[in-house]
Amino acid sequence: MKKDVLLSPSLLSADFSDLGAALRTIARNGGSLVHIDVMDGHFVPPVSYGQPVIASLRPRTNLPFDVHLMVERPETCIPSFISAGADYITFHIEASAHADRCFQMIHEAGKKAGIALCPATPVSAVEHLLPFADIVLVMTVNPGWGGQKLIPYTIEKVSRLADIQKEKGFGYLISVDGGINAETLPSVVKAGTDIIVSGSAFFKGNLNWEK
Repeated sequence: MKKDVLLSPSLLSADFSDLGAALRTIARNGGSLVHIDVMDGHFVPPVSYGQPVIASLRPRTNLPFDVHLMVERPETCIPSFISAGADYITFHIEASAHADRCFQMIHEAGKKAGIALCPATPVSAVEHLLPFADIVLVMTVNPGWGGQKLIPYTIEKVSRLADIQKEKGFGYLISVDGGINAETLPSVVKAGTDIIVSGSAFFKGNLNWEK
């Protein structure tokens, strides 16, 4: 494992009845961030958790909260997630007509801003945002459900983002989310990933993460 690749385990695959224990597991097993998937039942069918849960977990760990908003019109709720304790806020380009404003809101609050792409959304859809992004999240499965298999063509998007990152000198980190396990981990790292989001494989011990 490249020493500069960060691990961001997803609480979506944790035991919801004891998320405090999940945070301790993340800290003990190499997590650099805590990935928190927020689902609204509209942008994706499931509903997960929201601001009150995040706020209650914030005092339980010093790890940064990497909040992934799978919600429609994220501009309406970004301030409340900042207040709840998010350090990184990533929203979907497919979910907002006001992506630039979302970035402004996040940065004005002193937080890190990320933009996420569903599998079928091309890198060109976020081209104008790349100079301002702190994270670009490539969904390697369709968002909304854990335990899916990685979609192979999404790795090409990671490679493309890594090329742009190098050519332009942009400072964003490339994150991948979905279907990451011991088998798929080497390919996404080789493509240029900076942050690995892992839920099912991490909590089941099937990631083989080594710092």
